[in-house]
Parts: sequence; C-alpha cells; structure tokens
Amino acid sequence: MSSNNVDEILLHARGVVKRFGGLTAVQKVDYDIVKGRINAIIGPNGAGKTTFFNLMTGIYKADEGTITFAGQNLIGRRPDEVNGIGISRTFQNIRLFGNMTAIENVLVGMHKRLNINLVDALFHLPRFNEQEHKSYEKAIDVLEFVGLGGKLNEIARNLPYGDQRRLEIARALASDPKLILLDEPTAGMNPQESADAMNLFRKIRDQRGTTVLLIEHDMKVVMGISERIAVLDYGQKIAEGSPDEVRKNPRVVEAYLGRSGTEGANEALGA
Repeated sequence: MSSNNVDEILLHARGVVKRFGGLTAVQKVDYDIVKGRINAIIGPNGAGKTTFFNLMTGIYKADEGTITFAGQNLIGRRPDEVNGIGISRTFQNIRLFGNMTAIENVLVGMHKRLNINLVDALFHLPRFNEQEHKSYEKAIDVLEFVGLGGKLNEIARNLPYGDQRRLEIARALASDPKLILLDEPTAGMNPQESADAMNLFRKIRDQRGTTVLLIEHDMKVVMGISERIAVLDYGQKIAEGSPDEVRKNPRVVEAYLGRSGTEGANEALGA
C-alpha cells in the first residue's frame, strides 16, 4: 500500500442500523474502509456480517445511519447503482450462470461499463462492434489475471469448485471496482486453494489498485492477509484493529469461545 493512501477513507459508515421485525441485525455500527488496504470483518455465526455487506451494496436499505462511498451516499441506491459507482461483490453461495461459459459470465459483469444504446446493439453499428471487441479482450485479461486463462470456454458448472470461486471474483473485477467485497471467498477450499486465494487477494490490491474487504471464517486466512479487522457480535462492532490487536482483545476471545482459555482462543483466531 502506498503511503499517500494511508488516511484516504474510501467508505464511511456511521450509526448504521438494520432491523428485521423485532430483531436488530446491525446495531449502530461505525466503520471506515481506508483505500488500498485488505480489510476483514469477522464474528461468530449470526453476528451481522453479511447483513452489513448487503447494506453496503444496496441489497438492504439501512433503517438508520449513513454510508458514503467516495463521497457519494449509498443509502437507498439499487445494487446496480452501487456497482456503477465502484463497488462489486461476491456471495457466500456461488451465484454463477451455470450453463454459460467462463468468459460469458465475465462479460455479464461488464454491462454497467458499456457505452452503447439499443440502436447500436440492434443494428450492430460500429460503436457496438468496437465495444464488443474491447469487452472480449478485457474479459480474457481478467480471466488470465485470476488464473483461468486456459478455461475461457468451459461451462461454469463444470469447473472445479476453486475455479468457480475464482470465476466469481473475475466477474466482480470486470466492472473495474474501486472496492471489492468478498463474502466467504475461501469457504470449502483446501489449504493449498486457500493459500492461492490469499495470493490472488494481494494481487487484486497490488496490481489492480482495488481495495479489498472480506468476510471470512478461516482465521488463518484472515490473520495472514488482513491489515485491519473489525469484529461484529450480535450486530455490534466489539473490536477493530490489526490482527495482533484483535487476537488479543478479551471481548473477541469471549465472543468466539465464551470463557475458554487463551490457548483455545489462539487456535480459534488463527495463531
């Protein structure tokens, strides 16, 4: 991360609340994302992590509070509008178009960046042909970036699980996001696949200049790659800091292990 990005806040959330009936899933959360970092949000099951992702990406609308991204208000924006201003995401459960090829899946992720209208498309005018050519070139580039350059025409559902995860990340990168949100990106992966995924996340930050925020249950991944970690429990942010600060925080230890000892906490938190 370059030093001139240290204090540049990309996403700024204050007092964010989300209720579902009588349940408050996110409670007065304050959160900042600094440009150029790999960030993580962790917490026990049901802590409100994915709900908070959904609030940032327009799937849910916050009941209270403010969320701004690069100075623009996110509250009330549709998911496609959020994507259009520079945030993309993956999902905990893979959401690929299973019967489409890898390259077709990536092309879907580019639609917000195409500068064509209906007439261009219907009559295949020169602008349409030019945009289509550029889109294919870019899709190939993104697939090569994530390690799928040799599988452009593979049907998505036929890809190995780890490659499907990579394809979903490629599709998210296709819109040239400033911020990418990865929801459980190493879930179901073996240790080698997880290590490869960590290298990919660093590449996304270092080579594409994209800030990364991930939700992840694999604490070895979280502690091994994140520069700043926020911890949610019952919808509240109970801690935030570097991996070492979070690992040693008594409230985090208690949230994960109740009153269990430090030895168990170290194991659970990736030490």
